[in-house]
Amino acid sequence: MIIDRDSGWIDGVDRVPSPNCDARPPGCELELIVVHGISLPPGEFGGPWIDRLFANELPADRHPYFATVCDLRVSAHVLISRGGELTQYVAFTDRAWHAGESVHRGREWCNDFSVGIELEGADDIPYARAQYRALAELIGALRRTWPSLGAAEIVGHCDIAPGRKTDPGPSFDWSRLERLLAGGVD
Repeated sequence: MIIDRDSGWIDGVDRVPSPNCDARPPGCELELIVVHGISLPPGEFGGPWIDRLFANELPADRHPYFATVCDLRVSAHVLISRGGELTQYVAFTDRAWHAGESVHRGREWCNDFSVGIELEGADDIPYARAQYRALAELIGALRRTWPSLGAAEIVGHCDIAPGRKTDPGPSFDWSRLERLLAGGVD
């Protein structure tokens, strides 16, 4: 996997540019990787709904849950589908609106200095093998492209917004990701 450092885009993956992003603060380096979980509607996988949410085009009348989230202005840098395919919404050089009100090690507004990676999933449904492999590969590419991410912590949304967010949830296997990042087999 190759990421163009200047543009912040991954070569050869689907792109659905989101308007829900802006410039990072001057001098702000990438220093944190945040793992999220998302499914629309909750617990259902596939379909165009995540793309539509991040593009501000989610139809409120297509599902009762959509009416509760269609006005949100959110995004992530990347989504990893259940099959391990990547879709990029925001260049890594820009600030995606994925973490909201958040704190990591006393530092507020994690969007400023983090990368947000969504996994298609739910707190209580195990994530797919292909997703762990794709996530480990993406993190490796990010670390090769931005040395500031070389030793960066990898946290869940729940870790930086406790009490407000629960994703990626107890079904996410952190030890599995650590094994893969260390070069282990899955």
